[in-house]
Amino acid sequence: MSSPRILIYLLRRDLRLLDNPILHEISRSFQQSQCPYTHLLPLYVFAAQQVEVSGFLSSDSERSPYPEARSLAGGFWRCGPHRTQFLAESVWDLKKAFEGVGSGLEIRVGMVGQVIEDLLEAFKVRGREAELVGVWMTDEEGGEEKREETDVRRVVERYGKEFRLWRDEKYFVDDRDLPFQRPVDLPDVFTSFRKMVEPLRSAPRRTLPAPESLPPLPASIPPQRAPFSIPTSLDSTVLALGKPLRKGYGLSKPPEWPPKAKSAHPFHGGESTGHERIKHLIESGNMSTYKDTRNGMLGTDFSTKLSAWLALGCVTSRQIHTYLCEFEEGKTELGKGCQGHGKGENKGTAALRFELLWRDYMRLCTRKFGPRLFRVEGFRNDHSYAWTSPSESRTAKEVLMRFLEGRTGNGLIDASMRELFLTGYTSNRARQNVASFLAKRLEMDWRVGAEWYESLLVDYDLSNNWGNWQYNSGVGNDPRGEARVFNQVKQSSDYDPEGKYIKNWVEELRQLDDPQAIFQAWKVPEAQSKQLGLDGLEWVENPLKRIEFHVGRNAGKGGRGNGKRPGGSGSRGGRNTGGRGGQDRSGARSRGAGRKGQGRMANMTEAEAFDTLRID
Repeated sequence: MSSPRILIYLLRRDLRLLDNPILHEISRSFQQSQCPYTHLLPLYVFAAQQVEVSGFLSSDSERSPYPEARSLAGGFWRCGPHRTQFLAESVWDLKKAFEGVGSGLEIRVGMVGQVIEDLLEAFKVRGREAELVGVWMTDEEGGEEKREETDVRRVVERYGKEFRLWRDEKYFVDDRDLPFQRPVDLPDVFTSFRKMVEPLRSAPRRTLPAPESLPPLPASIPPQRAPFSIPTSLDSTVLALGKPLRKGYGLSKPPEWPPKAKSAHPFHGGESTGHERIKHLIESGNMSTYKDTRNGMLGTDFSTKLSAWLALGCVTSRQIHTYLCEFEEGKTELGKGCQGHGKGENKGTAALRFELLWRDYMRLCTRKFGPRLFRVEGFRNDHSYAWTSPSESRTAKEVLMRFLEGRTGNGLIDASMRELFLTGYTSNRARQNVASFLAKRLEMDWRVGAEWYESLLVDYDLSNNWGNWQYNSGVGNDPRGEARVFNQVKQSSDYDPEGKYIKNWVEELRQLDDPQAIFQAWKVPEAQSKQLGLDGLEWVENPLKRIEFHVGRNAGKGGRGNGKRPGGSGSRGGRNTGGRGGQDRSGARSRGAGRKGQGRMANMTEAEAFDTLRID
């Protein structure tokens, strides 16, 4: 009897069975008589440079051989509690799915290249008992991701085994269908890229079916390298990931959960829950109304909330597209009776495809610009900004601390930062305002904000997060660049006119009725401030920025607070002018915001004038 021949499938952000080209090929080839492998070893590694792994130590007396997984500019945990929870759920959901088709999933911690080398060496020592024939993994963008691929390739080829790097197919337009070959040929403006791949409804390739069966796991698998041990359940995995994070973030006054506040993202990770979410959005009619509601801030269904599943590859963009096509063409019962079923593409489903393409574009920008994604000068290579670093002075540190804790004195910013810290989520509309506030009003190094989002966002995606922080900070691929400055009071007036979102997360303001006071608590009259117990609060009496914006008769008409798309009145998204709704005299930095900036605005598409932190 011949010895087992084992193929390792190394998973990273492709945590799914369905529409998975590697598993599709493994399932197909395993049915052939000359298949080069007899066993499959699916493997997921909690990478020590991105996820803190000291919670997996076998005992409290052990010490991790790896430095803490903290960010460079701010020193934050790179993967915080909300994302580790969602990630663990996604890994264990996939483990269960693998077991359902005759396989399984091994979990490890450490550096990816070292983990693979340990397995190769262990199987080599076993000799004829088992042979490891190769390692397959999916290509990804990003500096660390490329280094992982290089490390794995080197060690696998050094042992004389097969290494195969597969195309990442979780995006909307397949790389093979792009109208250019070289990354440098990607247009620097999204609209130009969009026009190259339209019509969007016919752009994606067909999805791949789930494997009916897979090769079994090897009978004997080498254990995790000491000093770590691998948990045997989802709960124990979550505990291990969360244990070191209990050290906190060094906040002096961390936000506390307000009474009766509810998360807009109460979802669990995994391929199965991702598909449940897509089906819910169709059955509830929210796919058809997406364009009208996507700028909301409260509730679970104003936007799709699919980004967390997309980021980990639990679902793919072309799967979402397929669901939409079947709904639009009335091919299934899903969504029957809902607005738009069987009536072709509507404005909601078209808008969703548009936003899926944005994710493609930001990923391709990472491929084009490489390490410039993380440099303070950004894609534009703009060195003209005098960014403030939190390490420069005690004052700068205090400003950053108040920003992170949601104590700036600006209602929208404070609500968003508290929501983010407590839930791992905040809306697209809020994200844009937060980024603009930090970079263009506080003039703080935008990378600190990007790192904070990386740590806390449950839906963190490298390209979308870092690319969009650049975009809103004026150093990315926004055609307006430095000319785009969000007026956070105007935005509150447009999208939260009664201050319901702000009061949901900033409990201290719940007794207020005047929107102007809710938007900026320093406007509360002194007598009322004392009566409500607001006197003495630093963020009330000494806000980081006072925005002298006066709401006129058209307040709230630029965008309804229930999340509806802005109408014709008032200014769009982040213009520095008050529009017909009022005036902004805050003096926020906006170089070149005169006639030149307005001329660009006149020639821009709606999306470029609006937003890109999608899909949230």
